[in-house]
Amino acid sequence: MKGQSSAGGRSPRAGSRGTAEITVLVVDDHTVVRRGLVALLATEPGIRVVGEAGNGLEAVERAEALRPQVVLMDLVMPEMDGVEATSRILARHPDIQVLVLTSFGSDAKLFPAVRAGAVGYLLKDTTPEELVRAIRRTAAGESPLNPGVARRLLRELAHEAEREMPQGEALSPRETEVLRLLARGLGNLAIGERLFISEATVRTHVSSILAKLGVANRTQAALYALRQGLASIDEIDV
Repeated sequence: MKGQSSAGGRSPRAGSRGTAEITVLVVDDHTVVRRGLVALLATEPGIRVVGEAGNGLEAVERAEALRPQVVLMDLVMPEMDGVEATSRILARHPDIQVLVLTSFGSDAKLFPAVRAGAVGYLLKDTTPEELVRAIRRTAAGESPLNPGVARRLLRELAHEAEREMPQGEALSPRETEVLRLLARGLGNLAIGERLFISEATVRTHVSSILAKLGVANRTQAALYALRQGLASIDEIDV
C-alpha cells in the first residue's frame, strides 16, 4: 500500500547513523515506478528501503516516522509537490539527505528543488547503476550534482542580481581547502584522506563553512565555490 513500510510492520528508527546500512524512503506518485525503484534497491547490498510514499504529504509524514538517511524524491505529485515536501522535511530534519529523481529537467523544477535543500538531482532516464551510485554518494555526504546541472545553476545565480549569494565570513585556509574538495564532489572520508585529517574533523570544518557562508547544505556551498572560482566545473567528480 502507499505509504507503508516495505519492510512489513514497524521499522526501527531508520535515521540511526550507527549502522553502515543506507536507509531509503522512495517517493513517487506512480505506483509502477515506485515499486520498480523499491525492487531495484532491494537487490543492492547495504541499501534498505524502509518506506514508500505516493505524494509529498505522505513523504513528510513517512520521513518524520522513519527518519531515513536518504529520501528519493519525485517532484510533480498530488497533495503536495516534491519541492514543498523537501522544504518541510529538511526544516524538521536537516540531517536527512534528499535526492531528486524526476522526469522534469527544466530549470523551473531544478532551481526550486536545489533551493529547498535537495543535494542531488537526477532524471528518470538515468541508469540503475548511476542511481545506486548517487544514493551511496548522497548517504556518504557527497553531492551528486551533474556538471550540466551545475552550469545551469551558475547561470541562474549570475542573472539574479537581487538574490546575490551571501559573502559570509572569511574562511580559514584549511576551510578553503575543504571547500575546494567539497565542490569537486568528494565526501568527508575522501576529503580527510586528501588532507590527512580525520573524518570527524572534516565534518567540523564543513559545518563551519556552511555557517560562515550562510548556505543550507553542501550543494549550495559547492555552487558558491564554483562561482567564486575556488573550483572548476570540469573538476566535479560525477
